[in-house]
Amino acid sequence: MLNKACAAVLLAAGIVGNAAEPVIWKGEVPDALTSASGRKIATVQEWETIRKPELLELFSREVYGRSPRAPGKAEFRLLERSEDALDGKAIRIQGDVTIPGVNLPHPWRMLIYLPKNAKKPVPVFWGMNFKGNQALSEDPGVLIPEWYQPVRPRGAAKSRYPLEQILDAGYGIATMRYYEIEPDRDGEWKNSLRGVFAPEGRLKPDDWGAIAAWAWGLSRGMDVLEKMPEVGPVAVWGHSRLGKTALWAGANDPRFAAVISNDSGCGGASITRRILPGGKSETLKVINERFPHWFAKNFLKYIDREEKLPVDQHELIALCAPRPVFIASAAEDLWADPEGEFLAAKLASPVYALWNLPGIPAEQEMPKVHEPVGGRVGYYIRSGGHDVTPRDWQAYCDFLSQNGIR
Repeated sequence: MLNKACAAVLLAAGIVGNAAEPVIWKGEVPDALTSASGRKIATVQEWETIRKPELLELFSREVYGRSPRAPGKAEFRLLERSEDALDGKAIRIQGDVTIPGVNLPHPWRMLIYLPKNAKKPVPVFWGMNFKGNQALSEDPGVLIPEWYQPVRPRGAAKSRYPLEQILDAGYGIATMRYYEIEPDRDGEWKNSLRGVFAPEGRLKPDDWGAIAAWAWGLSRGMDVLEKMPEVGPVAVWGHSRLGKTALWAGANDPRFAAVISNDSGCGGASITRRILPGGKSETLKVINERFPHWFAKNFLKYIDREEKLPVDQHELIALCAPRPVFIASAAEDLWADPEGEFLAAKLASPVYALWNLPGIPAEQEMPKVHEPVGGRVGYYIRSGGHDVTPRDWQAYCDFLSQNGIR
């Protein structure tokens, strides 16, 4: 079910009532520009002082959990720098990230590639990887920490990281393995970052989940990147569960110049109240049963009760305003509900209009594959399934360039 404001947007796009794709709506999708008290938000000041703090509180308490304030800026110990990496195309920087006052089990190993011979600070994609820094390419100079277990082969994920293409477009890329912050297994939090902040070994219902911990790690990486003279604006990005992470990091940390989500689906960019019948799309029940460590414990109470949730994911996207946000989907990735991701991007766009910034027009229909739409809020869908491809990276670079990040 849609409230009048949301329904008007979707009706204009010819989406509501499409019998070819039956959808189950679990309650009314909230209007991003209506406060909890019913006040209509009409100005940037009202958004910044009323609605934005309200939404951040709701997402923190009910969805991702409350993250602790960092006791200090992260520090970077340089381990290696090469001016002639990747066959002379890149500068390679590697080092260990630590946080004063936080007794981590081990430092976090960070890898950065920057275009060689750049004339000015370059924009950088910053996001976590799944298989380790050495998996991005076959570069023999990438260091493998002794705490990486298991160690994946060099280049194991190179299809997802077309480094030459990214560098040739004038962008750098920074990364670390997400397991550095917290292993992606239920119960592992006690021996990782969250365990440092909860030495008694217990989590309250509104304490942070793994997604919030990974997002916290992205902000600590930003502490490092913002100090590097070679680095310009930083776009936080992620795929799948790390796309959810990038959105939450972007909502909380205004230092990120742009936010990019790829195939993030349920708990990420897709509308939670919109469910494809027949188990085609991920639901709160499925995601919380499979990955109970990702979210705050409070999120569990909305299983099969999505209509009671006080927020929805278009409001997460809107929390990144006025910075550019790009939502990318894949046509065969129904589990992430591409149309639900498109709707969320569309429903976030009225918030950007407070700044007179273009989003996705109300009359815009679900686009064809490989035809990006939007402005400051952008959406793109490619052919294929749940993955990251060179075509995706081209779309990311084009979006940033069109929004002045180049």
